[in-house]
Amino acid sequence: MAQKNDYRAQVDLKRTEHLRELLKHLPGVCRDYFLSVTMTTSTLTRLAYAYDFRIFFDYLCKENPIFADTDPYLITPKLLDVITATDIAGYQEYLTHYYTTDAASGDEKIVQNSELGIMRKLCSIRSLFEFLFKNKYISANVTTLIDLPKHHEKPILRLERDEMERLLQTVDSGDGLSKRQKAYAKFTGIRDKAIITLFLGTGIRVSECVGLDITDIDFELNAFAVTRKGGNQAILYFPDEVADALKEYLAQRDEIEALPGHENAFFLSMQKRRITQRAVENLVKKYALIAAPLKKRISPHKLRSTFGTNLYQESGDIYLVADVLGHSDVNTTRKHYAAMTDSRRRMAAGMVKLGAISANNDNNDEKTEEEPINDQ
Repeated sequence: MAQKNDYRAQVDLKRTEHLRELLKHLPGVCRDYFLSVTMTTSTLTRLAYAYDFRIFFDYLCKENPIFADTDPYLITPKLLDVITATDIAGYQEYLTHYYTTDAASGDEKIVQNSELGIMRKLCSIRSLFEFLFKNKYISANVTTLIDLPKHHEKPILRLERDEMERLLQTVDSGDGLSKRQKAYAKFTGIRDKAIITLFLGTGIRVSECVGLDITDIDFELNAFAVTRKGGNQAILYFPDEVADALKEYLAQRDEIEALPGHENAFFLSMQKRRITQRAVENLVKKYALIAAPLKKRISPHKLRSTFGTNLYQESGDIYLVADVLGHSDVNTTRKHYAAMTDSRRRMAAGMVKLGAISANNDNNDEKTEEEPINDQ
């Protein structure tokens, strides 16, 4: 278990170092803000907020005359105090689409945000301004004067049972893969099947999947330990189909000499390092495009949703689904999966044909008229 903690510590260390680099280009008050939330947020959350802050202050320096020719890290609380609600509204519109320069190629590219992306970025700025106002860096929190965009819930994108079967068959056979992909699949096919089977059979998060160590898995219990969001550890159980796929890969894994520092990682890349989240996302997308070509956005999270859907349909227990998926609030689970109950009600409504009922009633009426009426 020590090595598992070492892996998480390494991930947190990299994020912290990245956050410090971003802070060098942000106003000094941002450092004060992150110090205030260090004990209540994860390194991933803080890093995401830092990216959002960078976009906001870049916007001010590019689009607002007051901040013209000013570098973001030189912006003082006095300057922040002149920001108006109109500036925040302008930023909200700016987020719909803006241009940025690719760090690697130097090419300019357009960035577009969905309603959810805009909402998240505005919430980040609201959190910063709430801190600034609370600690008297600014005289008013103007971000509260701007309504967040209305978020329209999208239906859960998941695989049907026949699509699940085709997905696993695709990984097994390699049918539909390009010649180049088939060449790689000779080395990664068993691993890829183990990963996809694990998602479909347990609902594990992609971050939990890549963080799995060999010592985390107990085949006697068909169980494994994962570190969930917030750092809490949990034991998840898996069915025999998942156990078979994991054992098949583990037999192959035992023949690979992993690079130093990756010896205990369960899933390895072809470079003999712990597999990355990006690599897992790419392999899921590769096979899913063949198995379910009409569903273009199948990802590890969608396979997790598929598991959650299947578990809810089989059990009808929303609390069980929340516990297995690791949701801290059952309302999050209910929002996504309880809608299926409503869909069943809608289906039930279509089963009753009013025309048939009306015809039956007419026949009954005719029979009634033919019967003699007995006066009392």
